[in-house]
Amino acid sequence: MEIKRDMYLQRLIERKDNGMIKVITGIRRCGKSYLLFTIFKRYLLENGVDAGHIIEIALDGIENEELRDPKACFQYIRETVRAGGRYYLLLDEVQFMPRFEEVLNSLLRMGNIDVYVTGSNSKFLSSDIVTEFRGRGDEVRIYPLSFAEFYSVYDGDYDDAWEDYMIYGGLPQVAGFQNERQKAEYLRNIFANVYLKDVIERNKIQNAEEIGILVDVLASAIGAPTNPSRIANTFASERQMRYTNKTIASHIDYLAEAFLISKVCRYDIKGRRYIGANLKYYFTDLGLRNARLNFRQQEPTHIMENIVYNELLIRGYNVDVGTIDVFGRDKEGRRVRKQLEVDFVVNQGSLRYYIQVVYDINSDEKRIQEFNSLRNIPDSFKKIIIVNGTKKPWRNDEGFVIIGMKYFLLHADSLEF
Repeated sequence: MEIKRDMYLQRLIERKDNGMIKVITGIRRCGKSYLLFTIFKRYLLENGVDAGHIIEIALDGIENEELRDPKACFQYIRETVRAGGRYYLLLDEVQFMPRFEEVLNSLLRMGNIDVYVTGSNSKFLSSDIVTEFRGRGDEVRIYPLSFAEFYSVYDGDYDDAWEDYMIYGGLPQVAGFQNERQKAEYLRNIFANVYLKDVIERNKIQNAEEIGILVDVLASAIGAPTNPSRIANTFASERQMRYTNKTIASHIDYLAEAFLISKVCRYDIKGRRYIGANLKYYFTDLGLRNARLNFRQQEPTHIMENIVYNELLIRGYNVDVGTIDVFGRDKEGRRVRKQLEVDFVVNQGSLRYYIQVVYDINSDEKRIQEFNSLRNIPDSFKKIIIVNGTKKPWRNDEGFVIIGMKYFLLHADSLEF
């Protein structure tokens, strides 16, 4: 089974021969190596690149252990690249090589080599693109399968695919399993023995129990505003454990650097400023999140919200959580302030969308609750409500666009209605 990842292939094609180091990042097991060594390599071959001009090095393989030495790796590549013609270097899991930034910068000075690298840790990759590559790094972020990618190879109808995706997520390996027990066991195993172990070892965390419980807390509260102080209080009151704010904040950063979670800032729409407190957290793959909780907490609204958030990132949008202060009168006539929330403030260049994610809006109470935030936004950018189901986009009397989840996920231009 081959899953086409045309969007990411196109992003690589657009960057081909641009004189920069293409850095492909993303969570482990999301398909970075397959994209580079199978899909992109095939594109190069089909478009006239000679096989001898494609250099492939997977640094996580034992067969390339000696090439983890930066000088040995540079010497090998230099000897492989001849004077004539264009060469393409595909370098996998570059964080296995110390001083990789120096090696890659030196390669660019050769002039006839186009460089593509992958890695699984943003701390060593994304931040160093700016600081070490001096503007010569070009990041391409890869995510687990979008629902559209997942559905394109799913053996079943939409409803079954949607239920499967909400439970088991979009890691490519999981999409190939037919047995639910196999999916669950795989996700539990790689979370404990790959993702969490990787974070603990890389950051030399002494108390593995703490960060394990922290993951459970964040998994239980996807889409809910929280902060390290609140989490520390939970540890103290419910588990009688001392887990400091500073340590919690660091551990959350480690999880984000490994691409396991995303931190989402809160943005005051009327005040046009960011609010530092009470961020929201979403999981990069819901299957991993659900496996961590033994598939017990399946709240459809929060899961939908997480899926919409991930889909917006996949499409290249910048995403924040919006807040709006509104004022009214209490029963005694006193002026009171109430803070309303917009699930997502979505930006891309000059475009902006405000999005609410709702499981259903069948009741008057639910419509009032969800629409009220959008009504109080003091600008004319498009306001969108995504609901569970298969409805095509339509506009209500207030001009709000209402889109069914199926249409939103399966149409890349769905926000442009």
